[in-house]
Amino acid sequence: MSPLGDAAGPRGLYVELVAHGSGDAFDRHVFACALTVGAGETERSLTEALGLTARSLHQLVGAYFPTGGGLLSQLPLGADPGADALEEPDLRRLLLDHRSRGVIEEEWLAAIIARRSLCPDHLWQDLGLFNRSDLGRLLRRHFEPLAQRNVRDMKWKKFFYRELCLRDGVLICKAPVCDVCSDFVHCFGGEDEPATRFQPSPS
Repeated sequence: MSPLGDAAGPRGLYVELVAHGSGDAFDRHVFACALTVGAGETERSLTEALGLTARSLHQLVGAYFPTGGGLLSQLPLGADPGADALEEPDLRRLLLDHRSRGVIEEEWLAAIIARRSLCPDHLWQDLGLFNRSDLGRLLRRHFEPLAQRNVRDMKWKKFFYRELCLRDGVLICKAPVCDVCSDFVHCFGGEDEPATRFQPSPS
């Protein structure tokens, strides 16, 4: 296997990670997508892009991509995820309070989802996933009690922040019910447009 840092672009990195990885196939796909999109953000470190400590990142790569040390070769030993945005700790806690399996992967995913939620695209795009269905499957697999509450298929970022507001007893919506709200399309509209960040080919 060639050094991961020399892979031919984002798609090449994703393909190498998945082809030489281990563990559950779907989780491996999810983490490969996240690592690939994070590695593509050259303006910040991988720990900052994914919201993970260097220790957690090494654990993740060791568990799912045992030949993927090249991805971390430029990562300083003391690298950390940087300062949290205001809402990140609350979003991590919301996810972890609704975890399905109690496995360490859910700790990594909660951190990654919280950090990538700050990016500008749809969440599935910010995570580097193939499509919105991947995100739904991820959330139902690892945070099922929370995912089941999104009964109307609200956009996931909107849903998370609505849940945080409800948890704090704050109502920021300007209509009593969604059906009569002028912002309905912003919360429930389609998310199938092409990704503006990395979107690997499923082929």
